[in-house]
Order: sequence, then C-alpha cells, then structure tokens
Amino acid sequence: MNRPVEKVVILGGGTAGWIAAAMIARELGRGVDITLIESKRLGTIGVGEATVPTIKTLNAGLGLDEKAFIKAVNATFKLGIRFEGWGAPDSDYIHTFGTLGQDQPFCPFHHYVFRARAEGRDVSLWDYSLNFQAATRNRFAPMKPHPDLPRFDYAYHFDAGAYAAHLEKDAVRRGVRHIDALVEDVTLNPESGFVEELVLDNGTTVPGDLFVDCSGFRALLIEKALDVGYVDWDHWLPCDRAIAVQSEKLRTLHPYTRSIARPCGWQWRIPLQTRTGNGLVYSSREIDDDDAERLLLENIEGAPTTEPNRLRFRVGVRERPWCRNVVAIGLAGGFLEPLESTSIHLIHTGVMRLLWCFPHQGVSPHEIDEYNRQVRDEWAWVRDFIIAHYHLNRRDDSELWRHCAAMDLPDSLRHRIALYRDTGKALKACEELFGIPSWVQMFEGQGLSPRQVHPVAAALPAEELDAMLARIRHHIAGPLAAMPEHEAFLGMLG
Repeated sequence: MNRPVEKVVILGGGTAGWIAAAMIARELGRGVDITLIESKRLGTIGVGEATVPTIKTLNAGLGLDEKAFIKAVNATFKLGIRFEGWGAPDSDYIHTFGTLGQDQPFCPFHHYVFRARAEGRDVSLWDYSLNFQAATRNRFAPMKPHPDLPRFDYAYHFDAGAYAAHLEKDAVRRGVRHIDALVEDVTLNPESGFVEELVLDNGTTVPGDLFVDCSGFRALLIEKALDVGYVDWDHWLPCDRAIAVQSEKLRTLHPYTRSIARPCGWQWRIPLQTRTGNGLVYSSREIDDDDAERLLLENIEGAPTTEPNRLRFRVGVRERPWCRNVVAIGLAGGFLEPLESTSIHLIHTGVMRLLWCFPHQGVSPHEIDEYNRQVRDEWAWVRDFIIAHYHLNRRDDSELWRHCAAMDLPDSLRHRIALYRDTGKALKACEELFGIPSWVQMFEGQGLSPRQVHPVAAALPAEELDAMLARIRHHIAGPLAAMPEHEAFLGMLG
C-alpha cells in the first residue's frame, strides 16, 4: 500500500531522533502529523560531544540563538582537532577548520607554501591558518569574512544529552507528539511489506505512513523488521570498541579536540565548560576491555565523575538506508568512529536529504534510489578521510598500526593519495564534507609530501612569493592579537 504521507513516526529519541523531529516539524509540521516514540528506560549512548562547523547551519535552520544554545548545552568552541602521535609517535598537528592562506587564481594556496619550503624557506602550512594560530594560543572570537584573511570557522563541544533535550522542547512546542514506551511488535502490510503500525508495551498502537528509524544500534525497523543488510568496513577501520568516561573540568579549556594515538587505537579529550569528555577507541584484537579501561583511566586529566561506559560497534553503513517506508537515521543507518566528529553532521544531512526527497504523494522508488545513492556516497567520502589517518601512519608499536599502513585501500582513496603524492593536487567532490584544506592538512600532518608543486605557483617570481606570504602573516597577526582567551570569551556570553 502506497499513499500520501500524512503521519510520520520517529522511533527513538536521543540526538538523532530529536534532530529529525525538530527539522521535520519546522519544515513540514503544518501539513504532517509527527509522533516520536522513545523509552526513557533504554537511555542513549550520548557521547557525541564534538562537532564540525555544519552544526551552525543546523542550529540556524532550527532558529536556535547561539548564546542560549551555548548556555543550555555547556558548550565550548572548537577550531579543529589536534592529532598527537598519528603520523609518528612524536608527531603533532591540528586539522583546523577554515582555510589556509588565500587561494590565487587557478592555484590553491598550499602550492605556494610547498614551493617556498622546497626552496629552503622555513614556512609551514599552519603559519597561514588563522584557526591554527588562535587554537595554539588558546584564543577565540568569531570573525567576519575579510578579503585579506584566511576564512575563520568553528564548531562546538557540548553535552549531547542536553542538546537532545533542547531540541525536544522545540519539537514538542511545534506539535510533535511524544510517547514514552517500548515497541513490542511491528505490523507489516502483507502485500507491500511496508510498516503499517507499531505495537507499544502500553497497549496502544501507532500507525504511520513514513517511519524514521532512530533506534540506534538496535535498528528495530530497518534491520529487525525489514531485514536490510549492512556493509561492514572493519577491514579498513579495525577498531570495534570504545570506552567513554567523564572527568573534572580541565584547568585550561583549549578550543580544540585532542585525538591521542595509542598502540591499541586512540583517545579523545573534549573540554566542556564544567566537565571533560574522555574516551578510548580501540581494537579488541589488540587489547581486552579491562586493560583498555585501565589505559583510559590512567591517561585522563582530573578525577573521573562517571562510571566508564563500554561500547561495541560495527563500522559500516546500511545497504539501503531507506527501504520501503522506513528511513534509518543515525546509528540505525550506520556507524563511523568519531575520529573527525562527523556523527551529528551525518544525522543532519540524512534528515536534510529526507526533506528534499520527502514522499508527499507516496513513496517513489526513484526518490528512494536517489536518497540511498547520496547517503552511500557521503558516508564513503567520510570513511575515506578517516581511513587515510590510519593508513598514513609511521608507527611500529603494534599490529594495528602495521596492518593499517600495509592494508589495501578503497579505489577512491588510493586515487586521492596517489594524485596528491605525485602532483600536490587534492580533490573535493561537490557535496563532500571535507574540503581541500582539510585533505591537505591531514596529508601534511601524516607526513605525505607531494613530489611537485603547481606550475602556476612555480612561475611566480620569488620576490612576489615572499611578499604574498609575508602579507598574509601580517594580516593574521592583527586580529589574533585582539582575540580574548577562549574561556574569557565564554565568560563574556553570560
């Protein structure tokens, strides 16, 4: 049975469910009845504490005031991710948001830096990143775009549970019906196989025309009811466990996330205003759960304030995130480890695509096909960026790192690396999250250097090259000196 969509049912709350509810209610709430079902007895994973700059687009679309948002979710600002020990045990670089220098006609800026370096000048890519210069000095203030400056951009660290609660209030205010119950059964139409209704443990049934599965790893609708398969990527991303724990507030609130490589995987450290998020992502082939927990607790700053939370996961994506009249969002649709803080972004874009393909007049197989193609492409782009961190390591302290350095790669990533190594050219697909500055910083930070520079950069007279580089450094110095310390700026927000 295929009919116009008048009733949307979202199964699961948490970040994924309430983002979906808030976005759909804001855009379609007058014409669509929306119900969200969750059980407070189940709880949520709730460790998605770091984000990428698209969170500002999501918040703006939902009409959230930044100051009120920061206060509600205990947020700090994030200018990038500091990778410690990833290229080699003593390596240290920051993948910053924003841009590097100023691109010139027909030639990205990084080629000019590489040319200057090849000619013996003591220069670094990050000399021309306003984000990096602010992050390493522990400074922050929003910057308006200026033609003489690299673009400055930022995201947030925040309490994911508080964010979901913030969105819940907005969604309910817009008419979303909220039911606290467990699903006991799923009724399928015997002819079409579409989900018709959910049978709840409170004795009621909830019918719907379109169901959004935000039930997390349980994947109650997309997997258990519709039996949609899963594409595993663990042969490229072998970490399959995580432990999360909160600890006391850090003495210094750095405006960046820390990612610290360990022999068994990597550790995150995320500064919030009143506490710190910590975690260890690791391979169960390298270390058992008890030893992993000890390793994490021995390497946090300040006393723990919660019990460690152990998580198991499968890295990969659903074969068909949209099947029949069920769309899987968040963990029900797939999982990529949080190395680049992409989980909320992928929830956001998954719901955006659903709104773009929304089946007002009934589910169309062509819309389903297009939605699934776009989701698979986006997840693969993010997957490749994460794989590259592991593959381009120069560590030799565990089987994990040796395996990753030697492993076969997806063809798409193999091509990117080969192109960059030979020519210094970095690619960006049209709708890809990570742009050229991100790929270049990651390649450079991991120790991959190109064999040549762009001919346009090579043709610039030496004195003009030096003047251009000096001019950009000068323009960065002015606003940098005027920036307050990160924590002082947070205090200014009240």
